[in-house]
Amino acid sequence: MLINEQLEKKNITKYRLSKESGVPQATINDICSGKADIEKCAAGTLYRLAKVLDVSVEDILEDAKKELRAAFETFKSNTCHHVKDMGDIDFMLNILESDEIRTLFNKRWYPEALYLLAMLDYLSRINDVPICTRYDDIRTRKLSKPIYPTGVLLTSDVLGSDEPLRKAEEEVIPEFRRFNIIESEVRNVV
Repeated sequence: MLINEQLEKKNITKYRLSKESGVPQATINDICSGKADIEKCAAGTLYRLAKVLDVSVEDILEDAKKELRAAFETFKSNTCHHVKDMGDIDFMLNILESDEIRTLFNKRWYPEALYLLAMLDYLSRINDVPICTRYDDIRTRKLSKPIYPTGVLLTSDVLGSDEPLRKAEEEVIPEFRRFNIIESEVRNVV
């Protein structure tokens, strides 16, 4: 978020921003944590924050629109649809040219960054394309807990059994397993 970035860049605390802008610290905390919807903030509040942070109100609002984060299942589905619509090679080129993996990683959106990297590595393997070494530093990372597809989790809950989870782990694509993402089907999208 632009406000958090500017606080860090200018070495300003939220308390100091509150004092200099006249915006209550609780409001600033809610904005910075995402608890408050910045697009619903009063224009005066945004103006006072922007003035202290040396940015425009438009920059703050534009940044807020970019920060909307879809549910991980939606992200996965969209990614699979992009692969289907673009084709493997064009998808890979698009991801590498946009550097979206690094962008997501720098935002600390680790599941999304690692999912895209796993998809890139998987598509590289099945298309016999050398792996791009640009992301070797990210390849050393792994999610602390496995992420299962929602359908697998629901089935496990309904059955009251871990068997669906075990089965999903047996069928996982190796490139996804490396990052603790349990994914076995990236081609069967409607």
